[in-house]
Amino acid sequence: MSPALFKVMFSRRMLVALVMGFSAGLPLLLTISLLQARMTKEGVDLAVIGLMALVGLPYTLKFVWAPVLDRFAIPFFGRRRGWLLISQILLVLAIVGLGLTPSAPHTWIVALAALAVTFFSASQDIVIDAYRREDLADAELGMGASLYVAGYRLGMWVAGGGAFIMADFFSFATVYFIMAACMLPGVLTTLLTPEPRALFGIPRTIQEAVVEPFKEYFGRREAFWILAFILLYKLGDTMASAMTTPFYLETGFSMTEIGAVVKTFGAGAIITGGLIGGGLMLKLGISRSLWVFGGLQALSTAGFMVLAHLGHNLPALTAVIAFENLSAGMGTAAYTAFMASITHQKFTATQYALLSSLMGIPRVIASAGTGYLAKIMGWPGFFLACTLVAIPGMILLLKFAPWRTTQR
Repeated sequence: MSPALFKVMFSRRMLVALVMGFSAGLPLLLTISLLQARMTKEGVDLAVIGLMALVGLPYTLKFVWAPVLDRFAIPFFGRRRGWLLISQILLVLAIVGLGLTPSAPHTWIVALAALAVTFFSASQDIVIDAYRREDLADAELGMGASLYVAGYRLGMWVAGGGAFIMADFFSFATVYFIMAACMLPGVLTTLLTPEPRALFGIPRTIQEAVVEPFKEYFGRREAFWILAFILLYKLGDTMASAMTTPFYLETGFSMTEIGAVVKTFGAGAIITGGLIGGGLMLKLGISRSLWVFGGLQALSTAGFMVLAHLGHNLPALTAVIAFENLSAGMGTAAYTAFMASITHQKFTATQYALLSSLMGIPRVIASAGTGYLAKIMGWPGFFLACTLVAIPGMILLLKFAPWRTTQR
């Protein structure tokens, strides 16, 4: 590692990106898989458990209240740190409250408590994304995004695998208390890190905070092409990921093999991929990285076609997961850095919230029909289709990020 790269990776700004990524990733599964497990154990009806997915709506609607966080500053702590501290403290209290709320018979109370967690978690996400964009220099966005993604995945692992293991030894209330305590390093980081400079000022009115971010963005020549790219770049990867668990089981892999290789080894691979991607982005720039990492993503999806032909083969599964998760980590880091790079720093919270909300649409819509596609086409044909779906997103790069452009 070169001294310059070492200096960037271990700077205060990168440490903050890593810790904030952990704080953003940890709450996500507390209202999804962990809450589902708890309600199942407590005998709640499956239809009700399914409806609990609706508490995740704040993650897709966060652009609605993001202008408020762009417009107003909190005394003493500043615009970014102030809102971040408020959302983090309320998030900790909401997680504790969710742990204290009994699932039966008043499941609506659980729903309200979970909704509070997702609202304050989404609010935290808005400010973290804005802070990272304003705290990092343009050349550091790639590495910052990779460390943020690494922290995010680590937080998800703690709230997923770690919390599930603890639930075998402690009550669910105790597990939620422990998860709330895991948010405290993020609170401490917010208290210690400096407020980023508002180089372009702040919106002076709510109208300016609501209207100007959209007016500024859609005034760009490439605005609609970029939105199309955001929708399509990871579409093939997302479609394939939606059906991998049924694919593994139908291919003959056991739950233990899936847990060990896909969940545990795969989590390490995707974090490693993000870190490698961050280092490469310092050399290649964001635009070229989108080309390279996008190509690797498509190739890794094609790897599942090979596995479908080989059948139950543990070394092949390990190789496919290593390649797929490494490339997914690199692609996600470049994707995240790109979205940060195209936001205007006067409206960072609102524009990034809009783009990241848009990023989640393919995960919901495209995933809905993947089961039908796999059933009709068979596994090899399905994964071939997912590979081909990645091509339009790559072609769109020609419009606004040609190979010759090293940095946006």
